[in-house]
Amino acid sequence: AGPDGVLAAPDHSDGVLTQAEVIGLVNELSDPRDVVVCAAGSMPGDLHKLWRTRDPKGYHVEYGYSCMGYEVAGGLGVRMACPDRDVFVMVGDGSYLMMATELATAVQEGIKIITVLVQNHGYASIGSLSESLGSQRFGTRYRYRNPASGRLDGDRLPLDLAANAASFGIDVIKTSTAAEFADAVKAAKAAEHATVIYVETDPLIGAPDSQSWWDVPVSATSTLESTQAARRVYEEHKVTQRLFLGPTTP
Repeated sequence: AGPDGVLAAPDHSDGVLTQAEVIGLVNELSDPRDVVVCAAGSMPGDLHKLWRTRDPKGYHVEYGYSCMGYEVAGGLGVRMACPDRDVFVMVGDGSYLMMATELATAVQEGIKIITVLVQNHGYASIGSLSESLGSQRFGTRYRYRNPASGRLDGDRLPLDLAANAASFGIDVIKTSTAAEFADAVKAAKAAEHATVIYVETDPLIGAPDSQSWWDVPVSATSTLESTQAARRVYEEHKVTQRLFLGPTTP
């Protein structure tokens, strides 16, 4: 963010956008009374760090249970409750795969929502956590099972989520640069019907670290060196942990 508090996304027009840049562009191009909706994956945490809310009702983000699939249905409800506000549904590909079907309801009922579909070809949030715990992002990428290795390290699955969204009869705008994404946001806001803005992002470039520590126990018996190293880090952090809530020790 600049000195005025506005989140400015850097221009990566020569490469794949990051999720942080996408958030910055939506924040920059949305109106003060617009609403952002999100519920699962790494995006709620990134929004918490990066989004600049300008209205008490402009931020509708679920944290407690990471309810994958809530976003599109939740966005419909927000728009129905506040038809005078544009609603930006921020959803990753993992959560989209859980429940995108309410896009059909948006078309059927003529409910305008702007869905920003962020495709990074895997589960970026749990993948990052897995890597930090020494588990090497196991099973978190959309890959074929390799018959030679027996592992999920084959070619990328040919998931075309833009085509999937279009199959609901909804307008889909595919973007790959910051300029294209900005134009898509402007077009979606000007439209009278629901729109999906599709953008691919780099799953390995995250937002700045929160510098907090998450108490997630690591296996103490793994044969993987990466897991053994993560276990040592876990034990170092565990001894410095201080509990401020819960039963007190006499």
